[in-house]
Amino acid sequence: MIALDTNVLVRFLTGDDPDQQADASALLERLTPEEPGFIAREVSVELVWVLGHGYGLPRKRIAEILVELLETRGLLFENAVDVAHAAAAFGQGGPEFSDRMILAAAQRMEAVPLYTFDDRLSRMRNAALIPRNDLGA
Repeated sequence: MIALDTNVLVRFLTGDDPDQQADASALLERLTPEEPGFIAREVSVELVWVLGHGYGLPRKRIAEILVELLETRGLLFENAVDVAHAAAAFGQGGPEFSDRMILAAAQRMEAVPLYTFDDRLSRMRNAALIPRNDLGA
């Protein structure tokens, strides 16, 4: 097994550097279920951020790309179920993909609620706004 960095996936997907895209494509074509390319959780999170903020892709398209990658033979995602669920929900709006992945990790560890200052995230099941410290009371 090998591991893939975010920039390999970005070059493969965007083609913004034709030489690097050719190299990335050749590498990905060699991957098999027996000798897969590992994609860490952090790579999934970074990929979503780069495609959205760096390339301006809409959430729905980013979610579709993640599903396509998840279904690609020869790619092995860390916590693939979390990535699939987060991608599907992210494509519909609401909290960021990274926040959804953080919540999924917290739930898997039974470390709930996940306290946050993020109002959108706090509305999700097993998340909550951090309690106010009312010093004047």
